[in-house]
Amino acid sequence: MKDKSKEIRTSFNPCTQELIDANEDIVISGVAGRFPESDSVRHLQENLFNKINLITDKNLRWSIEHPDIPPGTGKVRNIQKFDASFFDISFKQAHTMDPMSRMLLEHTYEAIIDAGINPQQLRGTKTGVFIGSCISETEKTWIYEKIQANGLGMTGCSRSMLPNRISYHFDFVGPSYAVDTACSSSLYAMENAYRALRNGQCDAAIVGGINLCLHPYVSYAFFRLGVTSPDYCCKCFDNSANGYARSETISVILLQKFKDAKRVYATVVHGKTNCDGFKAQGITYPSSELQKTLLVDFYKECKIPPNSLEYVEAHGTGTQVGDPEELTAVEEVFCTGRTKPLKLGSVKSNLGHAEAASGMCSIIKVVIANETGLIPPNIHYKNPRDGIKSLIDGRIQVVTEPTPWAGGHIAISSFGFGGANAHILLKSNPKGKINGGAPEDDLPRLVTISGRTKEAVENIFRDIGSRPLDIELVKLLHDVHADNIIGHPYRGYIILRKTTSSEKLVQEINHYDEVKRPVWFVFSGLGSQWPGMGIALLRLPIFAEAIKKCDNILKSRGVDIYDILTNTKNSTHDNVLYSTVGIAAVQIGLVDLLKSINILPDKIIGYSMGELGCSYADGCFTAEETILAAYFRGLASLEAKVVPGAMANVGLGYKDLKDICPPDIDLACHNSAESSTISGPAELIKAFVAKLQGHNIFAQEVPSGNVAFHSRYVTDVGPKLLKYLKEVISKPKLRSTRWVSTSVPYDQRTKVEARFASAEYHTNNFLSAVLFEEISSMIPDDAVMIEIAPHDILQSTIKKSLDPRISNISLMQHGHNNNLEVFFQGVGDLYNAGLQPIISNFYPEVHFPVSRGTPMISPLIKWDHSYDWYTYQFQEQDKLETCVRTVEVNLAEEAFEYMVGHVIDGRNLLPATGYLILAWETLAMIEGEFYEGVSVVFRDVKFLRATTIPPQGFLTMSIMIHKGTGRFEVSEGDAAVVTGYIHLTSNPSAEKMNLSLPKSDEEEMVSSKDFYKELKLRGYHYDGLFRGVRSCTISGSKGKIAWDRNWVAFMDNMLQVQIVGMDSRGLFVPTAIQKLVIDTEAHYDQLQSLSEKKEYPVHSLKIYDLIVAGGVEMRGLKASAISRRKMDSEPVLETYKFIAHRDCAQIPIKEAKYKISKAGH
Repeated sequence: MKDKSKEIRTSFNPCTQELIDANEDIVISGVAGRFPESDSVRHLQENLFNKINLITDKNLRWSIEHPDIPPGTGKVRNIQKFDASFFDISFKQAHTMDPMSRMLLEHTYEAIIDAGINPQQLRGTKTGVFIGSCISETEKTWIYEKIQANGLGMTGCSRSMLPNRISYHFDFVGPSYAVDTACSSSLYAMENAYRALRNGQCDAAIVGGINLCLHPYVSYAFFRLGVTSPDYCCKCFDNSANGYARSETISVILLQKFKDAKRVYATVVHGKTNCDGFKAQGITYPSSELQKTLLVDFYKECKIPPNSLEYVEAHGTGTQVGDPEELTAVEEVFCTGRTKPLKLGSVKSNLGHAEAASGMCSIIKVVIANETGLIPPNIHYKNPRDGIKSLIDGRIQVVTEPTPWAGGHIAISSFGFGGANAHILLKSNPKGKINGGAPEDDLPRLVTISGRTKEAVENIFRDIGSRPLDIELVKLLHDVHADNIIGHPYRGYIILRKTTSSEKLVQEINHYDEVKRPVWFVFSGLGSQWPGMGIALLRLPIFAEAIKKCDNILKSRGVDIYDILTNTKNSTHDNVLYSTVGIAAVQIGLVDLLKSINILPDKIIGYSMGELGCSYADGCFTAEETILAAYFRGLASLEAKVVPGAMANVGLGYKDLKDICPPDIDLACHNSAESSTISGPAELIKAFVAKLQGHNIFAQEVPSGNVAFHSRYVTDVGPKLLKYLKEVISKPKLRSTRWVSTSVPYDQRTKVEARFASAEYHTNNFLSAVLFEEISSMIPDDAVMIEIAPHDILQSTIKKSLDPRISNISLMQHGHNNNLEVFFQGVGDLYNAGLQPIISNFYPEVHFPVSRGTPMISPLIKWDHSYDWYTYQFQEQDKLETCVRTVEVNLAEEAFEYMVGHVIDGRNLLPATGYLILAWETLAMIEGEFYEGVSVVFRDVKFLRATTIPPQGFLTMSIMIHKGTGRFEVSEGDAAVVTGYIHLTSNPSAEKMNLSLPKSDEEEMVSSKDFYKELKLRGYHYDGLFRGVRSCTISGSKGKIAWDRNWVAFMDNMLQVQIVGMDSRGLFVPTAIQKLVIDTEAHYDQLQSLSEKKEYPVHSLKIYDLIVAGGVEMRGLKASAISRRKMDSEPVLETYKFIAHRDCAQIPIKEAKYKISKAGH
């Protein structure tokens, strides 16, 4: 039950500016995640408080060494692991899934469990899913490279599938979408989820953020933007800050309304976003002014003074521009009117910048602070940043040691590099632990757990068994496992004690085949009683209440049921009346206990007087009627004048025993094919038992109160018992089909006297033989049999005679020193057998939400990670030992398909610049470098002949480079195609002419359309990337070339500009280049200054025989004319005709009349 307080509490809703019921507040109720070097939130907590730098240069995702790719990152472990079968995902789909999607599924499950919720309870609910994510570095493989015929790359790697697959698996029907606002993505997702809950779009929400760093080129791009740190340290707010380290994290939280939550990590007070809009400094430049606007509006809506906050978890990336801009806004908003310093921190100092997931990392850090009462410290902070006055004068203090936190409000900011700003305010849970979570009672706690593997269950037992008993944690675990979790093939239970001791805790783990099994209640009869049999279970309130009902009935008849159940003297049960009511009372209590935890029978059978228990379990008798029937059964046995009798168990079945049994002894109970119970005069029984033992046949007397039950010798008891029972059973009820009689032959079950739980039925039970063997043979092989009695007297018989697959479970045992643990073991065995006992009903109520500091469950969850799934891994160019490389050019492959656009005189020729790029790549591979990361110089290049690319199949090119001289040769087959000299350079500026380029002149520019029309007339039929010249002068002296990140096409476009400038309209192809310098660093530096169109200026300086564009300088280009083939189509001749304009146009009168007449029609 929820302790949401009987008094009406109100809360302020910033979204509507209205007071609302505080039960509608939005809270974080579950968390889960994985972080650099931290496999769970708890592991992260330990690392944060121990001030561990989670950014390392070990176990990198790539081995490439490049000065612009910082080697250190924050890495999540085991991203190749995934429990695909649990989520019912096929082998093919699991392989093509983005590991981000795989991990989000697992951590979503963990967050739900952490909230104390069984995922089944959320199916079909209006639960939304909001995931912050930017870059998928896996989609490159499955969407652009290894295209799957079945299309699973799209369903595996599309960003939309990150939230949608969660909604699909868990059957959430609320909003489900991904959010990409760069670094603020996950906090934007949080704000979206918060508002969706506020406005009723959903009733709960999964919010997640995820980021993986799998490809070095992404890190390279961020470094070139100037935001990452070359020493991969995120020195937030420090004077030495020089950028951030990239990091991987996966974080998931569950948002619920307070009224629905079992746990409250924090209350979401408010969330708000805005955007910087236009900034003169550029789109990536942060705006302190707009950040300030967001904060001012935010706290005005909250009606909370910003100077009342003690701590702010800042965005704090450690970049040159970001920190000063953010702290300017923080100072102006939070420090105005403060009486004590504002504490400030950023988790990025510890684990790096998780980019899209960074906001969620900040939330997790705040959750840790709320739960522990300590704010985790920043690391890498020594000296305050120059120019930030509030840091220098101490008005803002960076938290550098674990700092006590008494609770209250904490603010979180997150800013995207495109100007998308987000701010969240959280409030801690004020409910503190009482007595460390220990119970006021001394009852042991039974905890049932299921898991994907045996080790998964053991892990939870190891954790909860090693810590002091916390009833709030136990209650959450009870609620999670009250329903079956599909896909958990292992089940177990552990019994926790309030006080720790050296005695080993009782626990059991079994494999579970996830099949529903029929439940059979078996009620034993006389012989199961023993002194003190009720002492242990009377500690359970439900059992005690049942005994109290019995006592209310019996005490007026002079019977003290409490004495019968608790007296440890053996003489107590010499009285058959005491034994009968004692057994019946225990059975009533056990039925009530099982019913309270929702363990109900599919079938019921009773052994002898055990059919009284059947009457109660079947609903035919009340507890009062059951205990009275037992009382009168015992009373009638005492009052009637019968011969002193006895009973004995014999190790022979009815069929074997009936022929050797003396005529004066009756076969009272047919137990099994190997067991019977005989009944008769005491002396005769004693003598026959001795005789059987003499023949090595098992025989042993059983306590029966000196009464020969179920024999001819108790016939005189019948009338008296019938009379008594009729007083108790005034209106007999119809027995249900669940109750299978052991006192009426099965073929007579439909007779009227057998269909009702009447006085006659129970009198017949007293007088007739017990047909247990005949009825027990009907029990199915997969049944779960529960013996309901003070002692498991039938266990031996059942185990020997029935199928071993049947689960035989006892709830009490004579002689055990702790029958409460025996009972809990029995209930645990029921859970292991596939039943779903609601165990929390045994114990005093625990009020929700649980207290602050209740241990997290998500870190305890383990998966079946026995299989490694495909995870993108960057492949470094291997060094070429032979200096020879073979390349197959195939237009069907993505790497070469663009070359379809290089058509000259109707032939698809390999571009001249294509040979040069092949040589550049090869030399870089020889040196173990990435070719775009090194600058290169070509000299004395000779193009010996053109090469035609076949439309189908492939063209094999061989590239050979001589290490000593740098001479290279590109050949097709045995024929050389291109020769020259090549070498890498670390100083490309020294290789270039570095001439001052001419300033703008008045020469007219032609459009791209006209440019390529002219080339087409000459025989150049370019298409695609080879139509990259956007404009050019008529003389070819200058122009603009588009950059599409393709060096072959870019340099070919440079050649086109020079060709247009030639005087002749003939068809020319390059034959030689004196020198070519490709300065990659200068090229990319210039790229940063270009407009969004990314068009490089190109200049052709004929006087120097030079053409320059970007970082490329080409000198001494020679071209030769080639004869053209016959044209397939005639060129179109366009003419321009001057038509004079006259204001007062004159036309002949006849023409005017004609036009007027036509207009009239």
